[in-house]
Amino acid sequence: MTRLDKVENVKKGRPVSRRMEATKRGDVAIGYDHVGPEDAETIVFLERLGYSRWMYNWQRQDLKERYELLVPDNRGTGTSTEPDGPYTIAEMAADLDAVLADAGVDQAHLVGAEMGGMIALQYALEYDRAISLTLMATHPGGPDAKPTPESVHELLYDPRPDLDEEVRIRKRLQPMLSDSYRDRYSETVDQIVEWRVQSDASERARDWQAAAIEDFDVSERLEEIELPTLVMSPTGDEVIPSENGELLADRIPNAELLTFRNAPHLFFIEEAIQVNEHLAMFLADVGA
Repeated sequence: MTRLDKVENVKKGRPVSRRMEATKRGDVAIGYDHVGPEDAETIVFLERLGYSRWMYNWQRQDLKERYELLVPDNRGTGTSTEPDGPYTIAEMAADLDAVLADAGVDQAHLVGAEMGGMIALQYALEYDRAISLTLMATHPGGPDAKPTPESVHELLYDPRPDLDEEVRIRKRLQPMLSDSYRDRYSETVDQIVEWRVQSDASERARDWQAAAIEDFDVSERLEEIELPTLVMSPTGDEVIPSENGELLADRIPNAELLTFRNAPHLFFIEEAIQVNEHLAMFLADVGA
């Protein structure tokens, strides 16, 4: 049986429900979407720095009839509350476990991009509900991880208070999406900007999340991860250099590396069809 055959076998046409949920861990409320048939396997999508759950709309639309999907907002983002920071990746992994417990999920496939991939790595090392990892455009921290180039970092963290919020967001999208995508799909980009204005993290919460990324380091523990792992690495990523994908795939024992040639940081938006197909085939293999 091929991977595609296995994917077709999970398309069961079950009724799809969508609920907006919330749970609390201590004083922090974590909001999440709960989508899809509850008797299906569960996928949890974990967002990058500052972004809310809109980030995975392209994946949710394609996978919601085949899988139960949980899409939480990280602390300080969207419908989740904004406790004082700085934050840590370990805290956000604990938030994730609270979401899974609230949803009654004992086993889940974790899919995370950038900071979301870091949360997935931390979770896999500290908790026992994950059954696979899909890591997109992320790194494990530590001395061998390639940092964001300084010129890109300055663009993403432009401190000028006089910038209009929409102007600031459009500037920050420049290294995230290719020029050709922004030109060809300008209406989609406008929608992304609107979503970001409505629900992304505030500037201070974004800085607190950035501190979590800065302090994150599980580089010496990657060999402890025994879960099936798919590393998706866009080779045109200006934010997280693609060498980090190779690093993860080399050090995680059961990892498979899949590269997307010349694709940017938000490749799971630009290349959503291909990303979704590869994700579904990987998960079908895990479940076989």
